[in-house]
Amino acid sequence: MTSTPTRAAEFRPTGPDVPAVSAAGTPGALGRRAVAALSFRNIGAVYVWLLIAVLFSVWAPDTFPTVTTVKQVLNGNAVAGLVALSVVLPLAARVFDLSVAFTMSLTSVLTAYFLVSTGLGPGTAIALAMTAALLVGVINGIVVVVLRVDSFIATLATGALIQSLITMVTNDSSITGIQLLAKPFANIAQLDAGGITLPVLYLLLAATAIWFLLEHTATGRRLYATGFNADAARLQGVRTDRLRFLTLVASALLSGLAGVVFASSVGSGSPTAGTPYLLSAYAAAFVGATQLRAGRFNAWGTVIAVLLLGTGITGLGLATSAQWAASLFTGSVLIVALVLTGGRIALPAVLRRRKPGGVAEASRVPVPDQEV
Repeated sequence: MTSTPTRAAEFRPTGPDVPAVSAAGTPGALGRRAVAALSFRNIGAVYVWLLIAVLFSVWAPDTFPTVTTVKQVLNGNAVAGLVALSVVLPLAARVFDLSVAFTMSLTSVLTAYFLVSTGLGPGTAIALAMTAALLVGVINGIVVVVLRVDSFIATLATGALIQSLITMVTNDSSITGIQLLAKPFANIAQLDAGGITLPVLYLLLAATAIWFLLEHTATGRRLYATGFNADAARLQGVRTDRLRFLTLVASALLSGLAGVVFASSVGSGSPTAGTPYLLSAYAAAFVGATQLRAGRFNAWGTVIAVLLLGTGITGLGLATSAQWAASLFTGSVLIVALVLTGGRIALPAVLRRRKPGGVAEASRVPVPDQEV
């Protein structure tokens, strides 16, 4: 009886003097990772952004491709970025907050009112305005989470109530005064370094904080789990109601901060300060959900989308196009983003359902490390 020859086991030296070899660190793996990171699927908005810049550079060569335009895009869209980031956390938990625009208008008006009409100092005026924003967030949380009203309808109703309060305070007229133009309040938004104003720094800090929360904390994982499948997350011990409540509070505070920055930037409290930002905020959030973390609302994808939209709108303005072109551009980008986002989320789910015994990824909820 003959035995089948076998291949001798390959000798692999081990010990403290032998360096460990990791497949993830090989040049081939690093190259594949770089290709995936730079693929159109991952950062398609960046390539579209560059294409838009090239098109407007050709269309308006005398005004668009300048350093001044770059600063204008950054400075002019910092407030829009703050409003867009304010809806990222609620959307991550599958909650809509349509009151952010009204909250922004409220803090803008209240800050101006307390400064001009009551003679309070900037610190006190801002604190009172932000307290009002906090109250709005708490009310939204109670109505949506405790009373179980659909977030879309609830926050829209809250926004209507806020608008009535704004009208009562301002009589639909902007509040102006020398106090809004004087330091230190004016420095909140008008102080700059090399032509880049402080609101750009606020935007970067807010984006960094939200990115760290969503990507590097257990609370962020629970937020995504709540947004993907709230029932499954609840069965895993995630306090979904508390998370949804807190996202509405955070949303109100961040949009309230945007209102204070806006009042400092323009030197007045406008009763309609936040109205133009609502559509662009959701457009940026949904476009951002197709970038970097496809299918997930994320901070840096939203910032990229804000700059993309801002570049397009700035370019249209410099090219002396029709006034309706900016709204057409924003609406078109939002529709395309919704199509891309829906396709990326739905297609894998359909493929998984066709597999016998398959489990949808949306149902896989990470086990929480501890209670929130």
